[in-house]
Amino acid sequence: MARTTFSGPVRSLNGFIGNLVANPTVSAINATATATAAEVAAGYITSTSAAATAITLPTGTLLGAALGAVQGTVFDLYVDNTAGASTVTMVVAVNGILSSAATDTPGSFGDLTIAAGATGIARFTLMFASATAYTFTRTA
Repeated sequence: MARTTFSGPVRSLNGFIGNLVANPTVSAINATATATAAEVAAGYITSTSAAATAITLPTGTLLGAALGAVQGTVFDLYVDNTAGASTVTMVVAVNGILSSAATDTPGSFGDLTIAAGATGIARFTLMFASATAYTFTRTA
């Protein structure tokens, strides 16, 4: 590996720079609601609801402002439903659209539901086309 100088916090995983978050700020959404921009910007949402829950994302304008987003900003959001007893469904709001990968492959990249139980965790990636508009894709 070539000698490289970095400034600021950097974490390397076998020579690759990663974004591991060991102790994320957790926001709990346990009933159908619109998530606040601050809850989404925290990066980790849990749900422990016994009933089906829909989480609507904030508008692109609100979320872009909370993240300080500009064109090209990429943000990962984790939704954890492992302690829930029913499905969580993500809903995209104004100025948020499903990416072409999500619309072309709805069974994987476009899967907006998170099962309850052991497999109930998902990662979504938001990619900003501008400070106020993003695409939304399930990436894990």
